[in-house]
Amino acid sequence: MRAAIKIIFFDDNDEKFFGEGPYRLLLAIEKTGSLRSASQSMGLAYSKAFRMIKNAEEALGFSLTSRTTGGRSGGGSTITPEGKEWLKKYEQYREACIQAGSKLYMEIFSD
Repeated sequence: MRAAIKIIFFDDNDEKFFGEGPYRLLLAIEKTGSLRSASQSMGLAYSKAFRMIKNAEEALGFSLTSRTTGGRSGGGSTITPEGKEWLKKYEQYREACIQAGSKLYMEIFSD
């Protein structure tokens, strides 16, 4: 038996806007330099990936990515400084929740 903890953020309208999916998508954007490549690597439609990022940006009130349109020299996406800070805080919060949950799990179920 094991316990799993999922961290999901909801906006003021109780709509989910950030969790492991958008988190992994941002990491993939950082790795590939492209929203299209990142979405393909995750098996997501580009339109869905774009909506995930836009929904999170609207809820947070700042841009997570900076995008340049394609063309002759190609386009791309990068994580903004605010986006990097958000990822760092998300990771810290997620780890703290996992640690607290593991400790509580052991206290309750270790008998």
